[in-house]
Amino acid sequence: MGAVIDAFWRAAVYCLHPRVIALSFLPLLITIAAALGLGYLFWNDAVEALRQQLETWAWVHLVYSGLQTIGLAGLRAVMAPAMLLFLCIPFIIMACLLMVALFMTPAMVSLVGERRFAQLERKKGASLMASILWSLGSTLAACLALVVSLPLWLVPPLVLILPPLIWGWLSYRVMAFDCLADYASVQERQSILLERRVPLLFMGLFTGYLGALPSVLWASGAMFIAMAPVLLPLAIWIYTLIFAFSSLWFSHYCLAVLEQTRAAAVQAAARPAFEIGSQLEPAAGAPGVADEAGSQGRP
Repeated sequence: MGAVIDAFWRAAVYCLHPRVIALSFLPLLITIAAALGLGYLFWNDAVEALRQQLETWAWVHLVYSGLQTIGLAGLRAVMAPAMLLFLCIPFIIMACLLMVALFMTPAMVSLVGERRFAQLERKKGASLMASILWSLGSTLAACLALVVSLPLWLVPPLVLILPPLIWGWLSYRVMAFDCLADYASVQERQSILLERRVPLLFMGLFTGYLGALPSVLWASGAMFIAMAPVLLPLAIWIYTLIFAFSSLWFSHYCLAVLEQTRAAAVQAAARPAFEIGSQLEPAAGAPGVADEAGSQGRP
C-alpha cells in the first residue's frame, strides 16, 4: 500500500500541471458535443416514450398522488426527464472514461515517464489498436453489467454500490493496460496485472467511488434540468478531471512497479554468476592443491 499512497499524492500534484489542465478540455469538448447532439436528436422522443411507460406503472401513480397531497404536483412534469437523466449518468461517465483513456492517458504516461522514469526502456508491448480494442471490449462488458443490474438500482443501498463498482472495475481494466502498453513487454504487462491485481483493483474502485461525487449535481433534479446548459458541462469536466487523476495515479504506480520488476530481474540474473564465481574461488587461508600434495609427501 505504500507504493499506492506514494503514487496517489504524486498524481494529485501532477493534476496541477498546465499540460494536464489543458488536455482535460479535449475529452470535455468531444463528450459535450456528442451529448448535445444526441440530446437534440432524441431527447424529446425519449422523454415522451419514458413518460408513457411510467403511466403504465402502478407505483408511479402512488408517487404522483403523494406529491399532489404535499403540494408538489408540479414535480410530476419533471419526473420523466429527471429519470432519463438518471439513466444516462452511467453511460456519460463511461464515455468520459473512454475519452480520457483514448486522448489523455497516453499523454499522461509520457509526462510521468519523461519527468520521473526517463531511464525506463519502452518495450512497446501493445499497439494503439490493441489498446483501443481492449478499452472497447471492457466498456462493452461494463455496459452489459449496467444494463443487467438496472432492476437492482431500485433497491436504495444497491444504487449507491453497484454503479461505482462497475465504473471502478472498468477504470482498473482500462487504465492499467494503457499505462503499461508503451513501456512494458507482453510478459511484463501480464505478470504485473496478475501479481498486482489487488492494489490495482483497489485503485480502480476508489476511482469509481470518487467518480460518483459529481452525481450530486445530477441529484438536484428539477434545478439540474433548468440549468442543464451550465451544469452538464461542469459535471462532465469534473468527471474528466477525476479520470485524468486516475490516469496519473495508475501511471505512477504501474511504471514504478515495472521499474522495480526489471531491477529485481537484473539482480536475479546476476546472482547465479556471482554464486558460481564465489564457489570456484578458494576461501582465504584455505590450503591449495599443491600444499595438500606437499603435506602428503612429508614424513
